[in-house]
Amino acid sequence: MSVAGQRALVMGASGNVGACVVRHLATAGADVRVLLRKTSSTKGIDGFGVDRQVGDPFDPEVAAAAMADREVVYYCIVDTRAELKDPAPLFATNVEGLRAVLEVAATARLRKFVFLSTIGTIAVGADGEAVDEDTPFNWADRAGSYIESRRAAEDLVLTYATERGVPAVVVNVSNPYGPPDWQPRQGMFVQLAALGKMPFYVRGVGAEVVGIDDAADAMLRAADRGRVGERYIASERFMSHRELVTTAADAVGARRPRIGIPMPVVYAMAALADAVGSVLPVTIPISRQSARLLAFTSPASHAKATRELGWEPKPTEHFIRLAAENYLERAKATG
Repeated sequence: MSVAGQRALVMGASGNVGACVVRHLATAGADVRVLLRKTSSTKGIDGFGVDRQVGDPFDPEVAAAAMADREVVYYCIVDTRAELKDPAPLFATNVEGLRAVLEVAATARLRKFVFLSTIGTIAVGADGEAVDEDTPFNWADRAGSYIESRRAAEDLVLTYATERGVPAVVVNVSNPYGPPDWQPRQGMFVQLAALGKMPFYVRGVGAEVVGIDDAADAMLRAADRGRVGERYIASERFMSHRELVTTAADAVGARRPRIGIPMPVVYAMAALADAVGSVLPVTIPISRQSARLLAFTSPASHAKATRELGWEPKPTEHFIRLAAENYLERAKATG
């Protein structure tokens, strides 16, 4: 696969996956443009020679100017705050903002529109059964507003592919790990374990995981080989929560989390957080809904991505170790 000379636009380059897509493209010799808000962090792309345009990505004129002369758009904008008390911002960004961009994409001369989606829009298998892109979604009653917004976003992208001619491909990325991850969300447990601040693990739960570089590689391969209107799971394997935090702690010689707590305890903690959030003007990064997202997961197959995209992910343990080392180094540097 070669992306040298590809005229690419990355929207959402301040996020962990979006920034990694930029780094991969720039390193491979692509002509990279990013569209950022004035308030967007650029830490993940600093040092890379890319064309930076600043503006509101949901403004049609701004988006059209950014897409001008581009052949591939990598759309990585997402609000992941499942813990929000008011879900309106999730739908404003994940659905309505996306709709505005797709309207522009429908008139642009694009070769591909690669949409960053989530493993959360994939079904959950029963009794450890692996699922794939074609398994009917089966947990809408438990998924909550964040997943609802992401499912609506996927439906919107696929509708624009079939009805408006947008050459869209969906990549369902699981929980990505790896440096630099300047704003850890999925990486929060790894960060805490690396800093010796994670005394417990959650018993009996796990999640699909993937290395951040492999997630970006899947996006680039989707632009090259992905079939329009198709979804591709980009996830290396299912990993228990205990293995996740233990791997991070071992990477830096931190004390292993030794206390296994059951999900009912996590739900109780989340309920307390919700109660605090209902009386105080704060948003705590755990809620009953985010706890449900921790519990309702299952193995998923990336066979389609391997077969059609040639995607071969590396062991995620490698990326977790690198992330842990990076979190610790940054903590030491800041005192």
